[in-house]
Amino acid sequence: QVQLVESGGGLVQPGGSLRLSCAASGSIFTLNAMDWYRQAPGKQRELVAAITSGGSANYADSVKDRFTISRDNAKRTVYLEMNSLKPEDTAVYYCHTTGLTRAWQRFDVWGQGTQVTVSS
Repeated sequence: QVQLVESGGGLVQPGGSLRLSCAASGSIFTLNAMDWYRQAPGKQRELVAAITSGGSANYADSVKDRFTISRDNAKRTVYLEMNSLKPEDTAVYYCHTTGLTRAWQRFDVWGQGTQVTVSS
């Protein structure tokens, strides 16, 4: 079974920074793109950033130039560096990925979510 465990959320003032981490564990043969989504109260979950196994990254327009996604394939970990945070960035942030297990079974997994609150 493949699991994703996130960490790094918290309370930060507007203009501040946070770094989220998400580590994959289990019987993993390959990991495909790794993504960060977020869901604010009363809103749909939205894609924030994605990074391929080769390191190509894409961002939502709302976070471009403020957030940076990166990954360490050896550690099976994806990061989200968030700078110049705004109150509208407040949400639960979820990590997501797909891939193959060592038994050649496809998986599609989500992390448990980590709360990010931007407030003075």
